[in-house]
Amino acid sequence: MDAQKPQGKLIAIGGNEDKGTHPYSRKRKKYYLNFFELGILKRVVLESGLTNPRIEVVTTASMIPHEVGPIYVSSFGMLNCLNVGVMDIRVPEDTDQPEYLERLAQTDIIMFSGGDQSRLKQMFGDTKFLQLLTKRYFAEPNFVIAGTSAGAMAMSHIMIRGGSVPDALMKGAVRMGTGLGLNRHVVIDSHFVKRGRFGRLIEAVGLHPKLIGIGLGEDTGVLITNGNLIETIGSNLVIIIDGHNIQHNNAAAAAKGTALSLENIVLHVLAKGNVYDIQERKFFVDKRTHDAALEAHPHAAAVPPNV
Repeated sequence: MDAQKPQGKLIAIGGNEDKGTHPYSRKRKKYYLNFFELGILKRVVLESGLTNPRIEVVTTASMIPHEVGPIYVSSFGMLNCLNVGVMDIRVPEDTDQPEYLERLAQTDIIMFSGGDQSRLKQMFGDTKFLQLLTKRYFAEPNFVIAGTSAGAMAMSHIMIRGGSVPDALMKGAVRMGTGLGLNRHVVIDSHFVKRGRFGRLIEAVGLHPKLIGIGLGEDTGVLITNGNLIETIGSNLVIIIDGHNIQHNNAAAAAKGTALSLENIVLHVLAKGNVYDIQERKFFVDKRTHDAALEAHPHAAAVPPNV
């Protein structure tokens, strides 16, 4: 079992992040606080440790890449980040082109846009690009991999491919697959609060009870450090669903289309600044509280294997 601790950082964003509101605009979107104060993209930049990092935006998941790419370039530009490139990889054959591998090797932040998470697996699975991405993530402390919506969902090994929200918790309503494998201990869903995807994530955890379910609200994200510590950033909520203590669970045996029956699922609601320790499966009010607990019990939060 590989117990290597990833040195880099994952930032998974729930979608609909406010990528364009001017910081002094008189108009405020109903569901957003001031994006520049809440700092999702600003936090992405901050975690690189650089004032003007090299950023690459991967628009592969999107079906409107020519709209999405410029939005990110403009948004990072409003944060005074002017060294931003766009990788619009459309076919698997282009993934391992020397140009893209070189750009990946030189970038400080790589940002995967929203769209269809299955396309990311289709394009990048079993490629030199993914090998290099993973190598840098494990080796470099300030290397940041960020993703919004589909780009967030694809970070895990077990991935939600899609599925009907109204039919969730009926066996087979949620379609599962494999993602990019950057974290093997979580399964992530996006647009979680506004689109009511609670049942979808509960079903995913019922099918894979040793995973921690992360439901990302809109304009909200999580920063995952050491492959283990989740910190909530943004204006909305993050839902954590823990199935480790499930007792009765008919998910494996139930016939397709029949109701699931699950006993003793644990749910946590995280607001901005709250943290969750994946290994310990514990909620903390903030990182300082977590660090104090870790200092008092230094062997409590061992790094999970196969992150």
